[in-house]
Amino acid sequence: MAKLKIIVSATSFFCTRIEWALKLKGLEYELTVEDWFKGKTELLLKSNPVHKKVPVLLDDGDVIAESKVILEYIDEKWKGGDFYPLLPQDPYERAQARFWAQFADDKCVFGAFEACLAEDGEEKEKAVETTLESFTYLEKQIEGKKFFAGDKMGYLDLVAGWIPHWLSVMEEIGGIKIFDAERFPSLHEWAQNFIEIPLIKECLPPRDVLVNHYIRRLSAVRSLKPNKP
Repeated sequence: MAKLKIIVSATSFFCTRIEWALKLKGLEYELTVEDWFKGKTELLLKSNPVHKKVPVLLDDGDVIAESKVILEYIDEKWKGGDFYPLLPQDPYERAQARFWAQFADDKCVFGAFEACLAEDGEEKEKAVETTLESFTYLEKQIEGKKFFAGDKMGYLDLVAGWIPHWLSVMEEIGGIKIFDAERFPSLHEWAQNFIEIPLIKECLPPRDVLVNHYIRRLSAVRSLKPNKP
């Protein structure tokens, strides 16, 4: 039995980035899959009582929550030798990777969610424009490089790895267009190359599963919004 276990959602890219990291490190693991629509299991609530959300890594009794924290934990614990490095060794480059990873989650991920959720009209236009501005910053980080880390993929590539697969689903469901190849040529080329890497590709959930998930999720979130007078 594998010592490492991950509590995940089958549709969450926050969880998939952890699988990618473990595969890059060559580590065995087991998955415990949560169903977002059926409620949270006792295992999840016990393992992550603060935020009560996935992913959670269980390492022989030790519990680590929050995806970027988990990525850094994996990289710190399994480093050197034949283990694949996720973060750069240089302190400045490591700090930059962390900064842009946080930016990618705070601005690009949640910006895309907001644009997808926004009502048609001025609200949606403003949300899309704000998200486009954030993606412009990310575009500059990949210009002239194969991966964000240079010649080999690393921490920031895993964090931004939702873009090639999940973003197109958000665009379809939300009736928006963010990831334009002409506007973001370097990011678009990176995304096409990234998603074709076998290790990356084998962890991707089927597109139809994602579409159904986001349709249901969007409906659930919108039902909670107060009606406008």
